[in-house]
Amino acid sequence: MPLQPDQRTKLDDTEDSLFYSSPRFVTHVDEGFIQQLTDLYRSRLQPNTRIFDMMSSWVSHLPEEIKFAHVEGHGLNAEELARNPQLNHYFVQNLNENPKLPLPDQNFDAVVNTVSVQYLQYPEAVFSEIYRILKPGGIAIFSFSNRMFYQKAIQSWREGSEGSRVELVKSYFQSVPGFSTPEVIVHKSNTPNFLQWLGASSGDPFYAVISYRQA
Repeated sequence: MPLQPDQRTKLDDTEDSLFYSSPRFVTHVDEGFIQQLTDLYRSRLQPNTRIFDMMSSWVSHLPEEIKFAHVEGHGLNAEELARNPQLNHYFVQNLNENPKLPLPDQNFDAVVNTVSVQYLQYPEAVFSEIYRILKPGGIAIFSFSNRMFYQKAIQSWREGSEGSRVELVKSYFQSVPGFSTPEVIVHKSNTPNFLQWLGASSGDPFYAVISYRQA
């Protein structure tokens, strides 16, 4: 088990649906992060495939020029999901209350999750579901930075370093037999140190952990 009970706790333990009841039509990472994510999707996702965008929002960052067979969205705010032009269909569900996805076995070629993995209290169950709905050979891409709603992130994420968070997501994949060895992509700031010292923006760091369903 990657997490102990105390590591799953949140500072704000009220129902997640209350916290996300009002839509937030903003982006939670900078343009550099978004461009790197879209480029990653462009290199790893194939046309005419089925995508599950888990814990999504009003934007998905999928390459607009790629035609997918179906993009299924999921999140906690229906207004945000309804505004997402890349979703063909969506549903609202709190995965911390019910991790069981209402989706068929082996029905998706890819599962993507953007800057949301830090809120999962029972990731072992959720990643088991991801494995279940992926087709053999299907890919899962979890991307994140150093931003979060601090009061809603689990303790293990809040108190960890950026490196330990990478290891945490890797452990989620490793908790489910049948996923490939996780691949990690890290892009940190290209801003020279002396410019950072002068106050220049260093940009959001980009992390992605990637794994495939092997069988």
